[in-house]
Amino acid sequence: MIKQLTSKENLNAAYLQVYRNKGAGGVDGNSVQTLKSILQGNGKRYIEQIEEGRYQPSPILGVEIPKSNGKTRLLGIPTTIDRVFQQALHQVLQPIFEIDFQQHSYGFRPQRNAGQALTQSLEYINSGYQHIVDIDLKSFFDEVEHYVLLELIYRKVKCKQTLKLLRSFLRAPILINGKLQQRKKGVPQGCYCTKQ
Repeated sequence: MIKQLTSKENLNAAYLQVYRNKGAGGVDGNSVQTLKSILQGNGKRYIEQIEEGRYQPSPILGVEIPKSNGKTRLLGIPTTIDRVFQQALHQVLQPIFEIDFQQHSYGFRPQRNAGQALTQSLEYINSGYQHIVDIDLKSFFDEVEHYVLLELIYRKVKCKQTLKLLRSFLRAPILINGKLQQRKKGVPQGCYCTKQ
């Protein structure tokens, strides 16, 4: 599976997705505009490191943004390089797990969005149904246990290098207000889609 992840086709698609998403630079300050030249100069080395299990992601830049209720939400901004490899990993893993999702599950899935969920809800209401269940788990992403997530993924993905790469992304420290903090649980929100 690691060769599928590092294939030229997969990495090119990942690069294009990260470039289209734009997003802020991470701890290294490199923008998506500089991404192509960085990958051209260092891409082979990064691929070797990933395939040999030696790739070390950079720390994640932690940025707190205000919420409408007056509180703040912590966003995690990986470097643009790490975002390319995270996207490449996503592109390989997502199809494996997509088949297990329910037909009417709309969150964080390809070609599905909140608008479609509302349209489906309206169809149910017009068909006579009287109850709609909407679930939002408070602080879910902050509480994801890495070992549980990795165990669940291991059940379907037996590639040690792929799991090692995923674990390194999960465990990358986060830089908040100039202080580096280790992470043993949680998945930072924001990631590669955070706008500049």
